[in-house]
Amino acid sequence: MNKYSLIFLYVLFTFSLNAQTELITELQFEGLKKTKASFLRTILETKKGQPLDSTLIEKDLIRLKRLPSISNATFEVIQLPDNQHKVQFNLEENFTLIPVFNYWTTISTIAYKIGVYEYNLFGRNITMGGFYQNNGYNTFAVNFNAPYLFSNKFGLGLNYLNWKSEEPLHFGEKTANYLYQNTSYELLGSYELNFKNTLKVGFSILNENYDYKTGDMGPEIPNQLNVDKRLAKFIYTHENLNYSYFYISGFKNVFNGQYVTSELKSQNNFLIAWNDFLYYKRVGEKGNWANRLRLGLSTNNDSPFAPFALDNNVNLRGVGNIVDRGTGSIVLNTEYRHTFFEKKSIVVQGNGFMDAGTWRNPGGSLSTFADSENINVYTGVGVRIIHKKIFNAILRIDYGYGITKNANRGLVFGIGQYF
Repeated sequence: MNKYSLIFLYVLFTFSLNAQTELITELQFEGLKKTKASFLRTILETKKGQPLDSTLIEKDLIRLKRLPSISNATFEVIQLPDNQHKVQFNLEENFTLIPVFNYWTTISTIAYKIGVYEYNLFGRNITMGGFYQNNGYNTFAVNFNAPYLFSNKFGLGLNYLNWKSEEPLHFGEKTANYLYQNTSYELLGSYELNFKNTLKVGFSILNENYDYKTGDMGPEIPNQLNVDKRLAKFIYTHENLNYSYFYISGFKNVFNGQYVTSELKSQNNFLIAWNDFLYYKRVGEKGNWANRLRLGLSTNNDSPFAPFALDNNVNLRGVGNIVDRGTGSIVLNTEYRHTFFEKKSIVVQGNGFMDAGTWRNPGGSLSTFADSENINVYTGVGVRIIHKKIFNAILRIDYGYGITKNANRGLVFGIGQYF
């Protein structure tokens, strides 16, 4: 057989193989108003010119529903002549210019937070916005996050925070209240390893200032402390969640590690790390069981400036605004959400919850996690008013009541689910 015959057979074989392969010749998005189709083509694994792969399309469907700009997505495959196919994603877009509103009370505290965020800037799912908070003092922040700024894997985040709050610090048996101020600038880069795994690495420069307000006095209690710090951050996220509008199923794990250095010799450098494991399960047609377990440890310095806070808006609903601190934290939040009303875009849910946690005393052993005075348990009920077509448009109202010794109680208002 001469070389011309071999070339002819190779071309014939290649043509026959291509003819049998089901190719995607068109990739189309229906329902887009603000989101750019060019952006979606960049981040999806389904591409024009590739063989038809239903497994890949299903994965991209989940990826689309995770985007802030998309409330729900379906797809269809339309057969064209010559074994060619058009893949069409049918999308329902979210409204993504969202106000921020949080309001919380305890026996002695009233505080609120207001702001606004755009979650689909330039139609590319870029988040930008800021907030103002008043808990007796003025706090504000500006945030920018573009997870696909440079490619379908590389992103960038920029954050500025000017935080003020009154916090109790413990010096042995004595307690003093300080006005705490934190001014920080953060740069955060992100890289998507694959569909389920993302890495973020960042760096912050910050200034912390403590001014004495009230409480016990003594030679060991300073009137004021001002210190410049540097912070390196590493975040690893594994996400295997599936969304159906406001219902969530699956699990997600987030590890956050930080190393903090100080310019004052009296302030030791320290490590801090915590891990959040979240698990969601659909219960029937209208129920959703949600859980979050947080485990955290830091360098165990015997210092009143411990990093893990016991706080109304972070871990235990009803406990108050930063009522205590520790060098370790174990917190379990669990709640059942049930849909009582759903009509077109409006949904009303009720929920019952339990928040439980314990803290390690600064300088204490791990056994202090089991000390009764460090264990706090709160239970309560709440309501959610949800708009299905507006991203994170969940008005949250919870009333938490402490069932352990010397516990507080109070209302917690906010936008978005608690976790």
